[in-house]
Amino acid sequence: MLVTASTGSSADGTGGTDDGRGRSAAPAHPAASPSSSTPEGSTAGGGAAGDGAPREGATGPVTDTPAGTGTPGRPAEYRPAEGAFLSASAEGVGRMADLQRWLGGRRLQVGHTYLPGDLWVNIEGRPDFLRPWTTWRRTDSERMFVLNVPMLERNEKDLPDGEVRSLLRTGARGTFDRHFRTLARRLVRLGAPDTVIVLGWEMNGTTYTHRCGPDPRAWKSYWRHIVTTMRAVPGQKFRFDFAPNRGEDAIGWTKCYPGDDVVDIVGMDSYDQPPGEDFADMVDQPYGLRQQTDFAAAHRKPVSYPEWGLFRNGDNPAYMRGMLRWIDRHKPVYQTITDYCPHGVWQCRKNPESSAVFRHWLSARPQTAGQLTRAVRPSPGPSSPRPSSSRPFSAPGTSSSPRPPGVLGCLLRELPEQFAKRGT
Repeated sequence: MLVTASTGSSADGTGGTDDGRGRSAAPAHPAASPSSSTPEGSTAGGGAAGDGAPREGATGPVTDTPAGTGTPGRPAEYRPAEGAFLSASAEGVGRMADLQRWLGGRRLQVGHTYLPGDLWVNIEGRPDFLRPWTTWRRTDSERMFVLNVPMLERNEKDLPDGEVRSLLRTGARGTFDRHFRTLARRLVRLGAPDTVIVLGWEMNGTTYTHRCGPDPRAWKSYWRHIVTTMRAVPGQKFRFDFAPNRGEDAIGWTKCYPGDDVVDIVGMDSYDQPPGEDFADMVDQPYGLRQQTDFAAAHRKPVSYPEWGLFRNGDNPAYMRGMLRWIDRHKPVYQTITDYCPHGVWQCRKNPESSAVFRHWLSARPQTAGQLTRAVRPSPGPSSPRPSSSRPFSAPGTSSSPRPPGVLGCLLRELPEQFAKRGT
């Protein structure tokens, strides 16, 4: 289903946009220095075979208490920056205090949103859209702003592979560099020069125009152009997060990896959905969670989880425990659960068992000064998330496998009317 803005102008949107989807780089946790010791796009043992580690998610004692185990490169007491995607607009900033109260005062350090990918003028980052997030970031030096940035306009328009291939090659020639230069300058000017940029996310899938599959070589060259352009802006301290879908999807994501010198973090979006029968399968499948952490270690990069949450298996506390344990063990730079129906645990009340697991897990950790006390649930109303159906996708040679919806239609619903107008 395509969502059309109220102005009558064309706007991207895929079926199943519930409430959109969407941290500022924490000075205490800088990304590892780039290393060229591993060939571009190579992996470091994608499976569990022979690694001597217990199979994640295997049957055994289950508790809801954080494990706190150490991971090479991170001290045992290290905790990732935590947050949630709550809304694409300024409402996402406003809801964070209420979510903290619901978590017993747990301090959330990450604000996460998405730039609309309908028009270049929005991909450039309108100041009125960015300002609430950058203001929130500047008020606390330990906060992190995470911004998903589309690589192409008409990002959810189901463009054919041939047109995508042509656009990627055009981008690889530098034609679109000016849009990303504008975005970088605006972020620096607004006081968020250390934004984590999740560029061209889920590139190994088929949902977005900025997908890699039609021409991996051009895609990688285009990514490099964007990063080089944004890094050339004076005052920037951006970190770039390469975040594919879990699993092979339409193309193995290692084939899209653009190089260590232009990637700071190796992320992964991992919802409770196929491929994978259970959480153990999500870990050990080709291009799964274990391959992500092994690949990142081989390339001397930290990991992240920009998007994760419940989906096709409904209220699934086993997945929730598995993902929280995985995060606790592997100590990513940050993690942000997608918190709207059907994925969420706070704004979505359809998942009470998983909600209890998530709430206890985070609330059980030591609290910081300034603890909030009154538990709050979001008030129902027009701005609350609205569940809807989701569009499936099909990888070549496989049956249709459902995935979370796109973001654009919801972004346009949330933004002021003029944001949907070209050139305003």
